[in-house]
Amino acid sequence: MPLPYLTQARAPLTCDIDAVNEYGDPLQIAIPAERPLTVYVDKRELVTLMTLGALPELLVLGYLRNQRLVKDAADIESITVDWDVGAAAVKTRHGIVDIEEKTARKVVTTGCGQGSVFGGLMDEVDQIELPADACITQAQLYGLVNTIRLKETTYKSAGSVHACALFSLAAAEPEMLLFVEDVGRHNAIDTIAGWMAMNMAPTLRTGVSSLPPEGAAAPADGQSQIRGLGWSGSEVPTLSHQPSGLVFYTTGRLTSEMVIKSAQMGVPIVVSRSGITQMGHQVAQAVGLCAIGRATNRRFVCYAQPQRLKLQPDLAGPRLRAPETA
Repeated sequence: MPLPYLTQARAPLTCDIDAVNEYGDPLQIAIPAERPLTVYVDKRELVTLMTLGALPELLVLGYLRNQRLVKDAADIESITVDWDVGAAAVKTRHGIVDIEEKTARKVVTTGCGQGSVFGGLMDEVDQIELPADACITQAQLYGLVNTIRLKETTYKSAGSVHACALFSLAAAEPEMLLFVEDVGRHNAIDTIAGWMAMNMAPTLRTGVSSLPPEGAAAPADGQSQIRGLGWSGSEVPTLSHQPSGLVFYTTGRLTSEMVIKSAQMGVPIVVSRSGITQMGHQVAQAVGLCAIGRATNRRFVCYAQPQRLKLQPDLAGPRLRAPETA
């Protein structure tokens, strides 16, 4: 089936404001933009997402996928975003069966900005099967964390945002496939889910790409693009290989919602700059997901499924203190 038509309605990520510092000096500083995006599915209002607006079409697609309202991108005919009215119009190919019933029950999560999940939070978790042989070396983990550290980000210039990234371990060095920042970590992971739905099997059994390679220029005419963000014409670039050994990175804590979404996306390894919640840990253990937190510089804690982590303790450097004994 063909991929959906997507507009290219990216919005500025920051805005400048006048402020005053502790000495009373006037400042002009950048702060993250935050704007509402109301999602309509087949003309039915579904939800309003607060977002930076970096990749709104992929955010909407990933949101619908992670809410289990659509199975893959082929279920969508088009996603049209119009910032003049703050709306995203989604047209499905065959409608969403029992959408009223599916959206009647809502779980308020710990997501930034009070996230929510339609239906039961744990629905279908027991059906998730992650790749049994997926693993990450300690050297790759350090390389991944260093890539994030060197990345030029909205957080460095304006703060107050969360970041998520998707890496492939197909090569010796981790390859960053996509980096997303948003006002909430759930928005960032949903955007990555949308990108995966447009790019990867098994979510979508095709190789059509929705984004240009990082750093590639967008078309000068600024027109909406068919079947992809940033590309025009009938020939849309494909990924050079089907990524394997996927790793998801987030600056936010690993709650049950984040772990479940990662598992639904088929990602067996998750790395966080923050920690993990009890329910997040329980879900990770249940689905066989390796959860690594407190990952900064050369320090980290592997909370779940440590067999997926190939330890190389010599890379960690000298101990700050002697290990505790029972």
